[in-house]
Amino acid sequence: MDSGLEGVVAAQTVLSHSDGGRGIMWVRGHTLGELVADYGFEGAVGVLWEGFAGDGLSRAGIGAALGAGRVAAFAGIGDWLDLAARRPLLEGVRLALALLPEDSTPTAILASLPVAVAALLRTSRGEAPVAPDAALGTAADLLRMVHGAPASAPMAEALDAYLTVVIDNGLNASAFTARVIASTRASLVGAALGAYCAFAGPLHGGAPGPTLDMLDALAASSDIDGWIEERLARGERLMGFGHRVFRDGDPRAVALRGAMQRLGPGAGRLAFAGEIEARVAAVFARLKPGRPPLQPNLEINAALLLDAVGIPREAFTPVFAVGRAPGWLAHAMEQQRSGRLIRPSSAYIGPIPAGAADPA
Repeated sequence: MDSGLEGVVAAQTVLSHSDGGRGIMWVRGHTLGELVADYGFEGAVGVLWEGFAGDGLSRAGIGAALGAGRVAAFAGIGDWLDLAARRPLLEGVRLALALLPEDSTPTAILASLPVAVAALLRTSRGEAPVAPDAALGTAADLLRMVHGAPASAPMAEALDAYLTVVIDNGLNASAFTARVIASTRASLVGAALGAYCAFAGPLHGGAPGPTLDMLDALAASSDIDGWIEERLARGERLMGFGHRVFRDGDPRAVALRGAMQRLGPGAGRLAFAGEIEARVAAVFARLKPGRPPLQPNLEINAALLLDAVGIPREAFTPVFAVGRAPGWLAHAMEQQRSGRLIRPSSAYIGPIPAGAADPA
């Protein structure tokens, strides 16, 4: 038994494949580099949903459907905005998801997320929500709705690359949650909401914001090596480093690094992050000789990219969810096809009634 289910195969899937030992990740037969360069976010959604949400799904078709979905979602913000705006952003987006109709389509669910994130961010600043532009892609329209003005092409392309890179990652905690819920024949809204709740934790989708906090603390430190060494010696996790699957390097981090470099001067903290990666590697090697090096993961590059395109750190996890939601929905739809209720067993280690036989 492994309490974290590591190495336990719980599903067969056509959606994505992660191999930590080889440092690779595929989405339905495509590398991340191919998805970013040839498909973009809307095209990657079509690849992931093909055969589940329709056949012959194209980048243009998905883009048009999501654009129309954002317009419809914005028309309905009066149903939830006042209530959700009273909560922190992470909770507000959760409420927006929870109030979707039970029979919402995958497109409607996905389209609601960028509208909710942008509307709640602007409301928190005392600004009126901005209506979506159905002609734009998800990344460009999200930035436009957040900032109230069109985004530059490099920024929209960088965010599009980010959303594409994070679209799915095997049977992670949130995807597994979506599959468990879908296996009960609950709705796709229920599966997406449950996945979002699992995703919000700091060990999962909640990591990019604290990663930027760590970089801020390191930038303010007069002894960077000492700061790193103190936390490693205490057994603390360094946000942005290490991954349960990609222990020898995260291919998503490599893809995002390329997107960051294309931003040019807007990625001014990239050099500092590279310095921190080298310092962490050196300190870790000194403290734990013979151990595999501590590699940067997705979060450090994700935090830098989101910061560079003007996303405030309290919105990092909800924006991450915009990119990951197509994966949740794909896992839920695939699980619905199997018709099998997920129902694992547990090993009882509690007290035994007097006179009863030991269950072991």
